[in-house]
Formats: sequence, C-alpha cells, structure tokens
Amino acid sequence: MIIAIGCDHAGFELKEAVKAQLEVAGYQMIDVGTYSSESVDYPIYGHAVGRAVTEGRADRGIAICGSGIGISIACNKVPGIRAALCTSVEMAEMSRRHNNANVICMGGRMVGQDLAFEMVDKWLSTEFEGGKHERRINELECISL
Repeated sequence: MIIAIGCDHAGFELKEAVKAQLEVAGYQMIDVGTYSSESVDYPIYGHAVGRAVTEGRADRGIAICGSGIGISIACNKVPGIRAALCTSVEMAEMSRRHNNANVICMGGRMVGQDLAFEMVDKWLSTEFEGGKHERRINELECISL
C-alpha cells in the first residue's frame, strides 16, 4: 500500500514520527511536505495529499495540521476525497468501516504520538463494510457534483 502524507508546520513532528513508523512496517510513503517546522499554509498540503490519492499515486492519505480541522477541510475540497478528522481509535475505525475514508486527518497539537500510531494502525487495517454504507457514500459523491 502506498500512502501520501502531508502536514503544515504544526503537524511536522507528528508527520515525521508516523511516516517513520509506517516505513518500518513496510508501507511506501509519498511525503508531500512540509519538510520543516517553518510556518506554512495548511491548504497547500491538504490539497497535495488529496490529489495524490485521487490521481492514483497513493492508495490512502494522512494529513496533519495543528488541530486537524483546517487540513481536513482542505483535503475534502478535492473531489473524491473522504477525509476524516479523527481523535480516537474508535473514530479512525468507523471512518473506514462506515465512511470508507481515504484520508485520515489528525491534529499535531491535539493527539500524542502513541494515540496517532494506534489510530493509523486501526485505520489502515479496517475494511469498508459496504452494504447500506455504500449507498450513503454514493449519496455523498452526488453532493459534490
């Protein structure tokens, strides 16, 4: 599985930690930046993560900013992206199981590394249930047209 990962300056430290853990686990990573803690604008990196997924360069994406809110909004501006801001393992699981989220978003100032690792692990290992949830995903896609 190939994962696009991106962040702003407030998510840089957490992005680097998550990326390192996933590389050790054997995932291929596309790091779309930022590459330091110098102040940058989160929309650029949320858009880059979303585009990497929708263009097929990555299977899924991870986006991190200070709160996770701004970058999740930016990701969701990309048609075809279902970015979920998660603050718990349960939210990460349900974002995949019921919403087929293709990007997980986190706040670098909101969640610690251990929780982030647990959320990403659960998110990557959870399959979409389909069924009635597939119908709802299709309804979401119609809204964005």
